[in-house]
Amino acid sequence: MSRFDAAFARGPALVTFVTAGDGPTSAILDALVEGGTDVIELGMPFTDPMADGPAIQAGNLRSLGAGTKTADIFHIAADFRARHPEVPVVLMGYANPMTTRGPAWFANECQKAGVDGAICVDLPPEEDPDLGPQLRAAGVSLIRLATPTSDAARLPTILKDTSGFLYYVAVAGITGKQQAALGSIEEAVARLKAATDIPIVVGFGVRTPEQAGAIAKVADGVVVGSALVELVAEHGANAAGPIRDYTRALADAVHSARNG
Repeated sequence: MSRFDAAFARGPALVTFVTAGDGPTSAILDALVEGGTDVIELGMPFTDPMADGPAIQAGNLRSLGAGTKTADIFHIAADFRARHPEVPVVLMGYANPMTTRGPAWFANECQKAGVDGAICVDLPPEEDPDLGPQLRAAGVSLIRLATPTSDAARLPTILKDTSGFLYYVAVAGITGKQQAALGSIEEAVARLKAATDIPIVVGFGVRTPEQAGAIAKVADGVVVGSALVELVAEHGANAAGPIRDYTRALADAVHSARNG
């Protein structure tokens, strides 16, 4: 059983996102685990994060300003894997940092660091040969995105060679404060579940435990990112404690849906 399989087998999973190199990342990752997260998305800082709103854009700039390199991200991931052998880690970012040294290099580094999956926001399924075969050969899941505009004709292309989970982007926009109506999320998740057996995880615009708990009743997982990145911006070097406490509130809300 893969780490993804184990995480989702327990019921609705809390998936949390933070940017690598933004604040004391290793302490923040430990705090996420202590708070009860099931899956971690570790953002790869990039100069032009086109899918991200102001909070994560600012986190990218803070990380890059601190001198974070791709090698640093893999060191963070490898150290985390040594401390937490069971928690899945997904690198989330953009094609440039993932392919600039060649896809085989990136896939090999993921494998060595114990990374379970990758989300490449600006790599459409038609460009899968640019990264997908190398990741799959290394045993790393390429996790794709579906959106409210992914219709029945498009969905099979998105689902082909997708593994780990499918990330449903609940709003047609950027990360941050936008929020889709629960009814539209429920309808979309039902449509996606009719097309695939892999877990459906909902993200973009999920900020509060109440929102996360409601979505967890209809989806296999819920992603919270911007709200956590904002805590890093607010607390800086002391962010681990607030991150742990907020993650615990989110986890309690999501995990309560397991018995609902």
